[in-house]
Amino acid sequence: MRAKKSLAQHFLHSPSALSAIRDASDVHPGDVALEIGPGRGALTEVLLDFTGKVIAVEKDRELVLYLRERFSEAIIAGALDVEEKDILDFDTESLSLSNIPYKVIANIPYYITGAIIKKFLSARYQPERMVFLLQKEVAERIVARDGKESILSLSVKAYGEPRYVATVPRGAFAPPPHVDSAIISINNISRERFATISEEKFFSLVKKGFSSKRKMLKNNIGADSTFFAVCGISEKARAEDVTLEKWFCLASHVS
Repeated sequence: MRAKKSLAQHFLHSPSALSAIRDASDVHPGDVALEIGPGRGALTEVLLDFTGKVIAVEKDRELVLYLRERFSEAIIAGALDVEEKDILDFDTESLSLSNIPYKVIANIPYYITGAIIKKFLSARYQPERMVFLLQKEVAERIVARDGKESILSLSVKAYGEPRYVATVPRGAFAPPPHVDSAIISINNISRERFATISEEKFFSLVKKGFSSKRKMLKNNIGADSTFFAVCGISEKARAEDVTLEKWFCLASHVS
């Protein structure tokens, strides 16, 4: 079955990369794994050997039919569900994921990376862990490898702990993409940081702070100098220089 350009399909076939994703997922027999974009089922097969239940969500109808035939025994045994759906339209509550802990594991099209991360981190019932295979450049931005924060990195860190797991070269896919990929995990996902401040207020401030990257943060948000001193932020700092903890400090003081 050939990959479809229209769906940005690149099928992972590297055993070492599949093992790295499995290890980063830390799946066990009692776990439920929500797999996004199973493709031909290479990762699905690995997950079925280590987890209690896999729910595979695939948009491509041809692949759905292929997966249901390939894994018919697992489906009959109740170890696998193959859902034909666009993940952005997927409702976790529809499969009772609101009642049980689950982990999201995905080899996702690069162009919807941000939307998928936002969907699950801000979901009413969050997964306990997420492991993504995505564009290397995006993975480096999420963990702020260069020491510079972004709206994306802060949005992820506000809910969990991102970790750069491994680089996956383009040759690990068929057909190979134009860029290298990377595996990242987001662990300990929760809303604990928002116990005293609303998510809406926090992200509104962050977006305002990054509204003009070349300007100093103080000018972007128009905050009183006193707040910067209280939070230990230089008045000459730019948004990308401010750590997550200091953003939360600012959000708790700025009205």
